[in-house]
Amino acid sequence: MRRVALTDNSGSWFDEEKANVFKEDTYHDGQNWISKATGSQWEHEVIYVTKECRFILNHYSNFQGSRETYELISKREAAEWFAKQSFDDDEIPEVFHFEVEKLEIK
Repeated sequence: MRRVALTDNSGSWFDEEKANVFKEDTYHDGQNWISKATGSQWEHEVIYVTKECRFILNHYSNFQGSRETYELISKREAAEWFAKQSFDDDEIPEVFHFEVEKLEIK
C-alpha cells in the first residue's frame, strides 16, 4: 500500500497502488513536448481513479521550487480532462464515457 495524501489539508488520502492512473497525452510543437492537459511544456497532470470511483488530479511542474498537488475533482472535471486527451475510447474509464463524448469536439 502506498498512501498519498491529498494536498487540500483535509487529511484524506488514497492508495496509489490500487488506483488506475492516466497520464496526460502530449504533442510535439516542433521544439518541445506540450501537455494536452495544461498546454504547457513545464506543467503536467495525471488523473488517478480510485476503487471508490473518486477522481484525483495530480499536478506537477518542472519548475524548481514548485509544489506537487493532489486534489479531489468532480466527475465532470475528470471528464473534461479526458476530453482534452486523445485517448482511445477503450482507454477512458467507462464511468464517464457519455460525458466525454458530449465534450469532445469532432
